[in-house]
Amino acid sequence: MGKTADLTAVQKAIIDTLKQEGKTQKEISERIGCSQSAVSRHLSGKSVGRKKCGRKRCTTRRGDRTLRKIVEKDRFQTLGTCGSRNGLQWCRIPQVKPLLNQKQRQKRLTWATEKQHWTVAQWSKVLFSDESKFCMSFGNQGARVWRKTGEREMPKCLKSSVKYPQSVMVWGAMSAAVNAASYQEILEHFMLPSAEKLYGDEDFIFQHDLAPAHSAKTTGKWFTDHGITVLNWPANSPDLNPIENLWDIVKRKLRDARPNTLDELKATIEASWASITPQQCHRLIASMPRRIEAVISAKGFPTKY
Repeated sequence: MGKTADLTAVQKAIIDTLKQEGKTQKEISERIGCSQSAVSRHLSGKSVGRKKCGRKRCTTRRGDRTLRKIVEKDRFQTLGTCGSRNGLQWCRIPQVKPLLNQKQRQKRLTWATEKQHWTVAQWSKVLFSDESKFCMSFGNQGARVWRKTGEREMPKCLKSSVKYPQSVMVWGAMSAAVNAASYQEILEHFMLPSAEKLYGDEDFIFQHDLAPAHSAKTTGKWFTDHGITVLNWPANSPDLNPIENLWDIVKRKLRDARPNTLDELKATIEASWASITPQQCHRLIASMPRRIEAVISAKGFPTKY
């Protein structure tokens, strides 16, 4: 049962007057329309203002007006943007990490322990690789919209959707899809020239994840035939691959550019990739020892990387 309102100053004065007239607590409560226990608490001196319930207000009325103006200018403004402009703190969306079973966690931990003493110079000999899919639509859930009751169908509160958004699969170059045969073609025409440009006649170690096209027997034979050493890799471990950070850089730039056609999408990806500096790559490679230590500290669970 919810709490009743506190006694007003007028009610308290009436209670005192009726008590002096010899009225009982029951008669007083019936007279002023409150509970008998409220009368008793007041007369005994135990009546205090009830503790306020509910979450404490974190904005002022002036702050509310400012937030309202910001939202009216852009209905898809994020809470983080609004909060950062007004010094507010908001709850955060949890990070999404790959699901790791016990066997996978143990393999990650074993792998990290084996590579624990690798130096940055050794990691510099590893050619990291990965594929990433880029779509014309950005994000599955999309931004939230600020609106009032009755504004649900307003055009400026709507977000358009495409049933089958155009997309491209990227592996340092463009391709439509990656199966074992097309992956080997990419390796032949793009990886080998890149490795020769980066390493010359020196030996290097090639890294890729355990995608079906990568782990196919024909792909393994291709590496053997070309005399290329492949780094063993634990499953579901994007946090160990520094190239994931490069994909993130490219995708952030895509969100800002907002390409409208597939050709614009490809051109923007190429331009964003080309804008990544050697210094950024070096910093990411230099982070490998820290990534290894993070996996060991987390006992194989996902890390912050």
